[in-house]
Amino acid sequence: MMDPVTEADVDRQSILIIEDDDVYRERLVRAFEDRGFEASGAPDGEQGLGRARAESPELALVDLRMPGMSGLEVVRELHGIDETTKIIVLTAYGSIATALDAMRLGAVHYLTKPAEMDEILQAFSRNYAERPSEADLEPSYDPLSLARVEWEHINRVLSDCGGNISRAARVLKIHRRSLQRKLAKYPPSA
Repeated sequence: MMDPVTEADVDRQSILIIEDDDVYRERLVRAFEDRGFEASGAPDGEQGLGRARAESPELALVDLRMPGMSGLEVVRELHGIDETTKIIVLTAYGSIATALDAMRLGAVHYLTKPAEMDEILQAFSRNYAERPSEADLEPSYDPLSLARVEWEHINRVLSDCGGNISRAARVLKIHRRSLQRKLAKYPPSA
């Protein structure tokens, strides 16, 4: 396996980060800039594709689940804009099937959120002469427990519902009190 990209290896490579979580996106943009990249971010697929058409980045990091265009649609469009752009898909709800769909559309790898900088740089450093095989797509991490996935899903739905517990309970099709009990618990460890 190749060593991760380091500052010395970077000749001001450009990266576009398309992520709807403002805090996470800005954190990634700063972290890439600190490592010598020309980094820019976009909060959704439409804005990201506009920047890609104007800048044609060498690297792209795309969230799978965003409002508007899905991450898979964004990957397809980015690949159409410039086939040489290395695209990595970020997802909080990773599955091999989704990763394979992303690969078919032009991504070179996928990572589960929250991915750390070393992990992202290592994924971009992988040298793919061809499209990755299914063996390359096997998670290189310990998968999240079912309890953790449930907790993250509940919190994502609650966030999508603007913090309204009654509305989130209706969307999740569980009783409001059951949802409150689940939210009162500490998040399960990975």
